[in-house]
Amino acid sequence: MGDMANAACMADGFDNIQKLPDPVPGCPNFRRVPGFKVYCCGQPTIAGFEAALTKVCGDKYPKDGPIIWFNLRQEPDVYVNGEPICARPPGKIGEYAELGNVTRDIAKSNEVEFLAQCEMRKNENGGKLKAVDINKKALEIEVKELKSLSQVIEGVKEKFPGLVHWRVPVCNSAAPLENDFDIIIKTLIGTSINTPVIVNDQVGLSRATTGCIIACLFKEFQISASFEGLVETVPGVNLALLKTDKYVMNPEKDTLFRGEFEVVKELVATLKDGAAAKNNADKIIDLNGTPKTGGTGIKQTRENIAESKLSYEIMDDAAQAFLKTKIMDNIQKYFYLIVFAGYIREQAAAAREAVEADKKAAVALPASGKCAIPASELKIAKTFAQFMEENA
Repeated sequence: MGDMANAACMADGFDNIQKLPDPVPGCPNFRRVPGFKVYCCGQPTIAGFEAALTKVCGDKYPKDGPIIWFNLRQEPDVYVNGEPICARPPGKIGEYAELGNVTRDIAKSNEVEFLAQCEMRKNENGGKLKAVDINKKALEIEVKELKSLSQVIEGVKEKFPGLVHWRVPVCNSAAPLENDFDIIIKTLIGTSINTPVIVNDQVGLSRATTGCIIACLFKEFQISASFEGLVETVPGVNLALLKTDKYVMNPEKDTLFRGEFEVVKELVATLKDGAAAKNNADKIIDLNGTPKTGGTGIKQTRENIAESKLSYEIMDDAAQAFLKTKIMDNIQKYFYLIVFAGYIREQAAAAREAVEADKKAAVALPASGKCAIPASELKIAKTFAQFMEENA
């Protein structure tokens, strides 16, 4: 998406956007992934940014401490009177906006151009900006304040100076690009296990959930690589209970709901430790899903595929064509998340052995000789893109 001159202004917020209990004012569908300092939400208002960050910090985490915030939206945002408004192609109002290969640089450039367009349109219309809601209802907003998302973030940093806000534009249904996985990893390398990670899209639904799954799998890497040797020295601790690769789903679930698609079964058979990687991914996917699978979210990435497949037969031809594409995209995303889990497992094992000889004594445990490496010092030996190329 690059044609800001013809882009429509669409309000991000809408009636009934909040799907979850215990709302955080101005930050739609904000929630924490159980067991992780990873949070998911929709696009906040200006006040919503502060409300969300205040909740994340609570009374223990310092407001000037590092906080990573990933924005996974392809579409640029401006803020009108504190409320987010995004640019959309006129033909993609109120629907999933698959906007092609939008990079971070493109997203930032689009934001600058969109802000200029909104300023021009407002000036040409007597200080009012014409927009639409997700139902294509026309809006005309008297503009008292107009800011870009970047300007809003700079303002937020005045109270939360450790905030790192990073754009990783991804599509809605299919997997992020391999480079997108690597950008997230690169941003998280050097952080500690308790560094909060927040991920947003427009509503706090598909893209943000995918980003949270990736962030949780990275946190698993930190836990595995840092603490496995240390945990083994604690009497009475059953290490098997801490390993998500031992995760077993309810065997009474339909095979579709267990993610046993043909392409996934082939992957599990060929990927090194494929069954463990799938178990690992499934556990994290469940924690990022709905309460019935142990999560706090709105939809369940794996079971959403099964639900779509079951709905397919009762739809008309046009709906079937759309749903078929969505199903295939979501299976591809699930496939990639399993592969990424396998990659993370490999990197965790490598990181435990990658301590430089002159530093090994400082982190080796006397009882076992295994290393307990601070999470902030962990290294990734190869990128996900390299891993994919090696295993193509």
